[in-house]
Amino acid sequence: MTRLRLLLAILALALATACSGSSAPPPGTPAPPGTDSTAGVPSAAPGESGFPDASTTGPRIGLTPHSTGNLSIRTDGTVIRGWDITGSLDVYADDVTVVDSRITSTNWWGVNLRPGHSGLRVLHSTLTGVPGKGPDNGGEDYAVSNMSTSSVEVGWSDISVFGNALSMGRGHLHDNYVHDLVPFRNTGGEWQHTDAVISGGSNKGSLIVRHNTLLNSTPVGRGASAAVGLFADTGPVSNTVIDGNLLAGGAYALYGGGAGATGIEVTDNVFSRRYHRNCGFYGAVTAWNAGGQGNVWRGNRFSDGTPITPEPAG
Repeated sequence: MTRLRLLLAILALALATACSGSSAPPPGTPAPPGTDSTAGVPSAAPGESGFPDASTTGPRIGLTPHSTGNLSIRTDGTVIRGWDITGSLDVYADDVTVVDSRITSTNWWGVNLRPGHSGLRVLHSTLTGVPGKGPDNGGEDYAVSNMSTSSVEVGWSDISVFGNALSMGRGHLHDNYVHDLVPFRNTGGEWQHTDAVISGGSNKGSLIVRHNTLLNSTPVGRGASAAVGLFADTGPVSNTVIDGNLLAGGAYALYGGGAGATGIEVTDNVFSRRYHRNCGFYGAVTAWNAGGQGNVWRGNRFSDGTPITPEPAG
């Protein structure tokens, strides 16, 4: 089932929330005051400390302006360090490293790895866009996009604005602060789905998402999808670790891959109520295949310590 069909099914059937002891409201039911808006909602609660934020991510050195435009990188082993880039990077090379830099993009992406290439690392950097200036009817879609079958490492980075911030089926995403995703209507005239991390399935290697702050404050009526969206858009989801993250927002904070998902380990994550009473608008988790081979759900809780028990994938 595609991501769009899954969301439509959720709205049509008013699925029960995956949060233990609570249920989702019927479609179209207004949220209680403050539950579908960041207005008046605390930025953090007890139990949410120690996760990445603006003080622990981004460049550690002074930067030099570079107005690159949409730059293609074609030399293996290129290292970009200390650049304040106005533009984007399209990588047609192996072992490229972007470190201690800032990228302000008005392209589809901030950094994109092309098929057939490997070894991309984006570390200690800031990636953001300019709302209303991107090519997708004014929007920018991907902070880091992995079009290859190799792993991409993104670490200690401050990421905002892009609709699907970290988009890949294979990679190592750690110690990042993803926040303030900006909703927009795409070229088809629909609200673009927003996800802090998104994987479309059919991944040939592993995806590790560990110790990140992944926030999606987008209202559900403007395209909110997930903080972590594991969707079987192009095939079954497998070999994925979601460990020790702070998650908040989305229609559901976590989409667990669906009925065919295997090898999904979701452990020791904190689900914040800072945007919605159930973490996501409808709940903390959906599409979790408890019976899938190698699937593990352990130690996941709200920030007050209340454990979360997912319902089976429908």
